[in-house]
Amino acid sequence: MADASARPETWPAAFELIRTRGYEHREEPFKLASGQLSHDYIDGKYAIDNGERLTIVSRAIADLAALNGIEFDAVGGLTMGADSIAIGVAMVTGKAWFSVRKEQKSRGREQWIEGTRLEPGTRVLLVDDVISTGGSTEIALERVVAVGAVVAGVIPMVDRGDVAARRFAKRDVPFAALVTYRDLGIEPVKDV
Repeated sequence: MADASARPETWPAAFELIRTRGYEHREEPFKLASGQLSHDYIDGKYAIDNGERLTIVSRAIADLAALNGIEFDAVGGLTMGADSIAIGVAMVTGKAWFSVRKEQKSRGREQWIEGTRLEPGTRVLLVDDVISTGGSTEIALERVVAVGAVVAGVIPMVDRGDVAARRFAKRDVPFAALVTYRDLGIEPVKDV
């Protein structure tokens, strides 16, 4: 694994998009997915809401994966936070994409995973727009491991704390955030 502070050449443009389009400070606190309160809102989907912006961030994530030695055959994560990033990274790398459902489909093939069909041994990169503690991404990890895929790494667009990195380190899964709470100068989420 490369130095965690190492950044690809494509990082500054991606960071600027996230900082200027995706971040806002709110006077009133709001609840994060983790249940914690924060004044710092990060709208990852708005930061990458068109093809040009999605391409900039997707290229930076793909470059960060390469810089950290994360080799993958498919990219995806839990719907909805991972969907656009997974498709963007797939487009800039030529890799396959997938989306993990929050609930199993009740008809047709009754799948948990849509998009490419993951098979035993498929190396996957898990992505998400914003991670607080990593719980949503861990759900995706459980679903892809259940079909025999191998999680090669996790790269969120934004990591709001240090909790997720520890969570995936316990599983021996490489973790590298494109942008961290330190980069944005915001308070980190706590381990609860």
